Amino acid sequence: MNSNFDILIIGGGAAGFFTAINIVEKNPKCKVAILERGSEVLSKVRVSGGGRCNVTHACFEPNELVKFYPRGEKELRGPFHQFCSGDTVEWFNNHGVELKMEADGRMFPVSNSSQTIIDCFLQATQKLGITVLTGQSVQSIFKKDNLWKIETQNENYITEKLILATGSNPKIWEMLQTFGHAIVNPVPSLFTFNIKDARIKELPGVSAQVSIKVKDSKLTSTGPLLITHWGMSGPAILKLSAWGARILSEKKYQFTIFVNWLNDSDSEEIEQQLKKLKQEQAKKMVSKKSPFDLTNRLWESLVLASNIQEETKWADLSKVQIQALSNQLTKGIFQVNGKSTFKEEFVTAGGIDLKEINFKTMGSKLHENLYFAGEIVNIDAITGGFNFQNAWTSGFILANAV
Repeated sequence: MNSNFDILIIGGGAAGFFTAINIVEKNPKCKVAILERGSEVLSKVRVSGGGRCNVTHACFEPNELVKFYPRGEKELRGPFHQFCSGDTVEWFNNHGVELKMEADGRMFPVSNSSQTIIDCFLQATQKLGITVLTGQSVQSIFKKDNLWKIETQNENYITEKLILATGSNPKIWEMLQTFGHAIVNPVPSLFTFNIKDARIKELPGVSAQVSIKVKDSKLTSTGPLLITHWGMSGPAILKLSAWGARILSEKKYQFTIFVNWLNDSDSEEIEQQLKKLKQEQAKKMVSKKSPFDLTNRLWESLVLASNIQEETKWADLSKVQIQALSNQLTKGIFQVNGKSTFKEEFVTAGGIDLKEINFKTMGSKLHENLYFAGEIVNIDAITGGFNFQNAWTSGFILANAV
């Protein structure tokens, strides 16, 4: 049997729901359905932001906002001028959800629960008469006389306009390739670095403001770094993993990083400071107290790594030791051996080639009445609410277009 809809949305996640709600709010007569392959909708929204749902980021200037997208920076400029983070805040406010901003700019529902966002979407789809169908895994997509025909394992659907909001779904990408769309091969983004190193082995939980560089590449990053049981994490590492998603994949996640534990101080400057400390703190033990903005535990570990004994006094430091310590502080060399997924925030770089999308409508340039929303396209961002913002913006533009 065939079910007919004006518009069919495949994918019951953030982008799919936001698109559906915006379409029917603008055009209440429109018959819209959402097909979801899983048994429940919005499951990624539920776990995002540690279960609090990091809805967007308090960066309200489109030309600044695009800088958080390793893939999509150029393409999103126009869309963000139409629907930016401020519009997101207003949209949720109008739908009964108040957002708040945290110190790092991330924005969450005031309730601190992702359930608030899920309830908002479910209530809106109910009120607007949008059909939500779960357990519908798409088996094939056909195009026949200006109509799209979708087959799931137990049902056929016919629709005038087809919207794909399936995220990083290889099966759907394969189907799109049969329609002539190019897919940029997906690689992981937002991951932490596995590093086995005596200097950090005993320090899980310690953090520092650092700058990092990947050897033999142009990749650099600054920000907080967190030492974990497996190696290194925190914003500085996650940013590096997003901007370097392709390069690090090519290196098979085996590479060398340089860590400057003192952010942007250079080694000569630090060497001078250490010589001064040698005079001023002559009788004190080097390893005991950090003279820099580092925890004492991390300081002690770097001192020992510079071949300076625990009881060595400042006065007794040799030129070679001072140089070694300066290098440990500003040019620490660490071998990365593999990666780990960051919490449950699984993001991939890859998807539909951006050249094949009209960013004024989010429509396919190859097929009429075929549209894309969210992460199915080759756009991804660093952590902080930016991937959701892409879902809201693409959904809003798409709703206007159809």
